[in-house]
Amino acid sequence: MAAALSRALKLPGKKGSELGEYDPLTQADSEDESEEDDLVLNYPHNGLGRDGCMGGGGSSKQRGGGGRAGRLVGAKDQAQEDEEEDEEEDEEEWRERLPSKSSRQDRDEAKGTQYWSQRDSGRDRAGEDRGGGSGGSMGGTVLGVHNAQAEEKRMRVKNAIRSAFFLVPLVCATLLVLMCAFLIPCRKGEMEKRLQWERALGDAGGVTPPALALWDVNGDSVEDVFLGVTEWTNDTHPTQGNKIYSAVALSAVGGQVLWRKVMRESVMYIQCGLQYSGQQSPVVLLIGKSILMAVNGTTGNNLWFVMLKNIESQAVLLPDLQGDSVPDLLIATLPADEALDLSLTLISGRTGEKLGHPVPFNLTGQGKLIGPLLHKTPQGAYYILFGLGNVEAISLRDIYFRATGKMPITQALRKKDPAWEVLKKSNSSSFIQIYRGSERVEFLLPLLAGFGNSHNSLDAVSNLNSSKSDWVLVYGSSKLSVLKQRDIRKEWTFSSAPIHSQPAPGHFNDDGVLDLFIQHAANGIMQAQVVDGASGHLLWAAEFVCPRLYLETSAISTSTGQSAFLFWASEPIKAQKNVTKTTVAPGIAAPEPLIRKLFLLHPAYPTILLELTSTTDTAVTSAVSYWESMKEAAYITVSSRPTPGSEPGARIVKSMGLRAAIAKGQIVRLVESNKPGEPVTPGTFDVNKFFRHLSFKHQ
Repeated sequence: MAAALSRALKLPGKKGSELGEYDPLTQADSEDESEEDDLVLNYPHNGLGRDGCMGGGGSSKQRGGGGRAGRLVGAKDQAQEDEEEDEEEDEEEWRERLPSKSSRQDRDEAKGTQYWSQRDSGRDRAGEDRGGGSGGSMGGTVLGVHNAQAEEKRMRVKNAIRSAFFLVPLVCATLLVLMCAFLIPCRKGEMEKRLQWERALGDAGGVTPPALALWDVNGDSVEDVFLGVTEWTNDTHPTQGNKIYSAVALSAVGGQVLWRKVMRESVMYIQCGLQYSGQQSPVVLLIGKSILMAVNGTTGNNLWFVMLKNIESQAVLLPDLQGDSVPDLLIATLPADEALDLSLTLISGRTGEKLGHPVPFNLTGQGKLIGPLLHKTPQGAYYILFGLGNVEAISLRDIYFRATGKMPITQALRKKDPAWEVLKKSNSSSFIQIYRGSERVEFLLPLLAGFGNSHNSLDAVSNLNSSKSDWVLVYGSSKLSVLKQRDIRKEWTFSSAPIHSQPAPGHFNDDGVLDLFIQHAANGIMQAQVVDGASGHLLWAAEFVCPRLYLETSAISTSTGQSAFLFWASEPIKAQKNVTKTTVAPGIAAPEPLIRKLFLLHPAYPTILLELTSTTDTAVTSAVSYWESMKEAAYITVSSRPTPGSEPGARIVKSMGLRAAIAKGQIVRLVESNKPGEPVTPGTFDVNKFFRHLSFKHQ
């Protein structure tokens, strides 16, 4: 394009008609044909003809060679030379402003554009009446196009960055929501399924409850199961006969066997939670009739053992008596040939060695062994509670002195509480009378939430809580009282039918005081009751068609702040129905129901029971394993399952996740609607919604 313009401008001798002719070959000199055509066609409008003529049809005055026309041509040539000089001066400026245009053709185009821009500006200053075409604005148009393209590119980049800043967080948030909505619930559902398991271990031993304990030993935050197992074998052994005794640790998630420890005798008690300084694995105590063995809770390997005779109690966790930073133990023995000579033996928690010699006590009572239990008075003095039919107490300082002949090394263990010391039977006696009467004591337990499910724990926290509480006292088989530990006086007394199982402490009302769930059975009817722990008044009662059961009730703390109670029974006897209670002759047992059911009672709906499961097995013991991270609990049962023929039955261990069982549970109403046709309250939808949102936690 620049070459065509140069040829046109450098022909001063040509006539106006020749300048105005259109040459189609000039289109080939430019990359943009339309722009060059516009420049060639618009050239006569830039002041070469006042009349605007393009061809040879112009006036004779303009075609003449002299006069005014000659001066105009000379002026034009002078202006053209000046403009060419200006053009050369500005060429370097355009090269700097257009550094990316490296080709000669691009520089020529920029040069031509600058030339016409300067020429048009000069013509405009000379006078606008001479006519101004569009050629003068062509350079600005080209620059505008470049600027517009650059601006458009910048806007596209800016919009892309803005979109990225918006879309990236949106995508991340969407992925996070999808993970929470799908992946985490799937993992939770998978873990809840793994809480449902069943395993046969050994042979059934009738209705005698086996040793059972709970503690987390594999680090999955779920309390695992420890069980005493007995198996029959055809082989004979000098000491074992035809039975094999063992202690088995099962994972609470899946029921896999973690370890198995073969014992020389039946395991009566299993206790967990004793910790050594510098050791992460808890210590598990396996207690038989003549042996106390400590094993590693993770592997089952032996740590130490001590041989005793006629062990009658679980181990009691004591404060450190030797100064080795490990709590020590106390255990009771009762020789068969000396029924009244109960002995208390102190044992080192670290090595298992006896501390001194056993301390015998000549007890005058009769009945089942009570305790021993550790109690810490408000003054900080330690006492041991124990007895046969009665409840006595003796200071830990006196026991240690009589066993070793030395005083305890710490000042705290040397304390005695004056308020307790005045309760001694005589000045020469070392016994403090806690309860003594004509009716024998059946149960004495701390008034502590969850004690029924964790009384086999040896951890310091549970032990300290239980050692500072009041006590639940059951005596005469039908009287229930609460003893206040500050003055050892009865707070209240509740009379009922004979109580056959240990009371279960839990929160039924919202007064903050633990209430007591008790049950008794006679003549094929089981009655369940809840007694107010603050006043001894009856809060709830129901009757069931059921034979006598000795299975302990489990009380579980829930998210509402109250406790849920789990117990075994059969069909409930509703208040509106006239049910004839069956009686049997003395000495003839009532027939057991074929199907036994596990019910859940929550204080929010006292007229509603939730049936969680049913079975024909006979449950002999149970416990609750907690899953703290998921606010879930598993109900562990050990049952005897009969087998056809003369073969012994199987011992079945079963785990059931409570939230999954509640979701599938059936509502059982204890009270029917009084008026036919009216809706039953509370509604089924409200009840199901409440129980499905229920979660569990440690007591």
